[in-house]
Amino acid sequence: MRVGVIGCGKIAQVRHIPEYCANESVEIGGYFDFNAERAKELSEKFGGKAYQSVEEMFADQAIDAVSVCVANHAHAETTIKALRAGKHVLCEKPMAVTLEDCIQMVEEAEKAGKVLMIGQNQRFAKAHRKAKELIKEGAIGNVITFKTNFGHGGPETWSIDPGANSWFFDRKKAAMGAMADLGIHKTDLIQFLLDSRVVETTAKVVTLDKKDAAGSLIGVDDNAVCIYRLENGVLGTMTASWTYYGEEDNSTILYGSKGIMKIYDNPDYAITIITKEGERILYDIDQIQTNDKQTKSGVIDEFVGAVLENRKSLVEGSDVLNAMRAVFASLASSEKGMTVTVVPGGEV
Repeated sequence: MRVGVIGCGKIAQVRHIPEYCANESVEIGGYFDFNAERAKELSEKFGGKAYQSVEEMFADQAIDAVSVCVANHAHAETTIKALRAGKHVLCEKPMAVTLEDCIQMVEEAEKAGKVLMIGQNQRFAKAHRKAKELIKEGAIGNVITFKTNFGHGGPETWSIDPGANSWFFDRKKAAMGAMADLGIHKTDLIQFLLDSRVVETTAKVVTLDKKDAAGSLIGVDDNAVCIYRLENGVLGTMTASWTYYGEEDNSTILYGSKGIMKIYDNPDYAITIITKEGERILYDIDQIQTNDKQTKSGVIDEFVGAVLENRKSLVEGSDVLNAMRAVFASLASSEKGMTVTVVPGGEV
């Protein structure tokens, strides 16, 4: 399988490219980036061609699949062009910047008969997969409420072009801030863990602290706090933040009828279960990835497997649609100052 990498920034360099190189079933055929020198450097380092345009890459019949690692606003256009050119696509999150674009991406993938996978890597974290098993087994009874958080000090220290001018802060390129960068991960995760969709949201999506190079508040949100109601009646909060300056938080806590489950809340144990009787059950499984500590995500291996085995991926675009609906509904809720219903298969 030969892949092309579109967008050669940080996520491509620390995750996609190293994980493709580690997979014996893949060869990187080439790279494209608007910064031609960056693509050239990667081709010299890892092998493969530095393409002059995405069109040139899509026209190359030797390329079977692509990773779309460009800025948010270009996800849909790049993905749709790739699918129409007959390529399988792994697209970074957020899937796209409008619900209409997300739906079109799914439709184009179905029309082309190609894999469209979205990089929702939290589903592949070992503790999240184990937690899902434990929940199904009734380890904490029926889940009643939850709180799930994802916060760190912001993308400006991690971006390939760090600082206050990061594209993450540019509304034209990013469209959304912490909600799209981090909130989509935890929205997708809670649906995955509980096998139920978000059907209602009451949200505040705001800009509180992050400033651009001119000293003004950035054009996208740096904090989002959402109250989600799921189809199965479970209620909880999802918080996404770029202003956790002291320590990254990627925890999820589930409160059930027979106890509490804490996931990635304790640095020593990936899962802690506290039963109704006060018994503590500890699971030493792994530790969650952080910006400073990158570990193998599992996303690339799943994408490669889906393509080579001619099957749907575990994070197919159609499966991520409702999480994106919840994100857009939360933005609408914050803007309107009211609770918004998430309508599956329709508009927010």
